[in-house]
Amino acid sequence: MTTEERQKFWEVVESGENPLLSAMSSLVEKWGMPAIVMAMGDPGPFTDTASILIVLGGSIMATLYRSTLPEFLGFTKVMGKAFGGYPDKPDDLIVQLAELATIARKDGMIALEGQEIKNKFLAKGIAMLVDGTDGKLIRTSLERENDQMKARHGAGAGFFEAWAEIAPAMGMIGTLVGLVLMLGNMSDPKAIGPAMAIALLTTLYGAILANVVLIPCAMKLKTKSSMESLNNELIIEGVMFINDGGNPRIMGDMLGSFLDSKARERAFAALG
Repeated sequence: MTTEERQKFWEVVESGENPLLSAMSSLVEKWGMPAIVMAMGDPGPFTDTASILIVLGGSIMATLYRSTLPEFLGFTKVMGKAFGGYPDKPDDLIVQLAELATIARKDGMIALEGQEIKNKFLAKGIAMLVDGTDGKLIRTSLERENDQMKARHGAGAGFFEAWAEIAPAMGMIGTLVGLVLMLGNMSDPKAIGPAMAIALLTTLYGAILANVVLIPCAMKLKTKSSMESLNNELIIEGVMFINDGGNPRIMGDMLGSFLDSKARERAFAALG
């Protein structure tokens, strides 16, 4: 499966259009790691403090060298973004934009003030309309904010991808250290087995950290960033349409091009 195919798959999962995929995704997020631990049985043989320190500590230090300090300190916030709430559904945004366009066309832009708008990006655009800001300035401001959002999310995804590259390498380094220590104590045959087990654990830790934690974080962050960017582009076009005083029904048809067929049908049904 290519990177584009994986991203498309996650977009379908996040959108909630396929209930089965969404349910499976939720189960994996909540029970994925516990299932791995249960499959291993007794965690005792799979636990080694030195191996954990080599993989986790070594990969963190190497990632810190490659990243800026603010990026490193903000990784928990980025992880929360990856596994936090989902972006608004674009068909719901189209319906709300059409309602706002109807109000603005009947009662003027000032009537939009005080309308309940949960989406912060849309709220900013509507506030600029109410203030009478020039249309070109509104578009420039919103597009710049959208670009900055994509840049922040791209940097966050890059941080996790860099960490994912380093973790398996640190696992191999730990394995080599363990093998060196084992070969240095060949006089004691009973110590060879446990030493080999400990040496291999670092490779296991590196693979789990990269493939179970870091790569999924990067992929989900990219997917959510793509979905949020699409919503923002839709909002920009909708706000500019309201600024031009366009027909709400025509706006719904125009913004429907941002949606797939099923979401477009839901939006048109809601618009009546």
